[in-house]
Amino acid sequence: MDTIQVQKLVVNFKTLEEFKRFKEYGNQELSMLEDLQSNIIENDSVSPFYGVYYGNALVARMSLYQVSSRYDDYFEPPQDYVELWKLEVLPDYRNKGYGKKLVDFAKSFQLPIKTNPRINSHGFWEKMGFQKAKYDMERDLGENPLIWTPNGVSEKTPSS
Repeated sequence: MDTIQVQKLVVNFKTLEEFKRFKEYGNQELSMLEDLQSNIIENDSVSPFYGVYYGNALVARMSLYQVSSRYDDYFEPPQDYVELWKLEVLPDYRNKGYGKKLVDFAKSFQLPIKTNPRINSHGFWEKMGFQKAKYDMERDLGENPLIWTPNGVSEKTPSS
């Protein structure tokens, strides 16, 4: 398990080709591909993506975005937090610790984390220590976010 390493993924054509193997390949990657086609800087573009390789194959990935404290409607005290998106492990590599390794990497920043889980993934997130945020119709806009808080941080009480 110690040999699993999380890597920052570079935004280039190779990474975008690897993303096509994932079920959740979609608009975000397609728009990235269009941007890259117009002016790609090989291995030097800023990327929010992190992944785990098995040999030369990307088998797990996620994106992390740091959100400024001025937009924090989830945590007390208000602070910068991490939004975790598109965590996915290819089917043949599930239940081998790759998803946990990615979540542990996100937790290593010691910032609160918000995520919007996919259908049927609540069990995984609960095992990772995430809990349902108290629903706020105005804030959550139909999403059902899950949150994780480091020591000294709690969930902000939603406005009524």
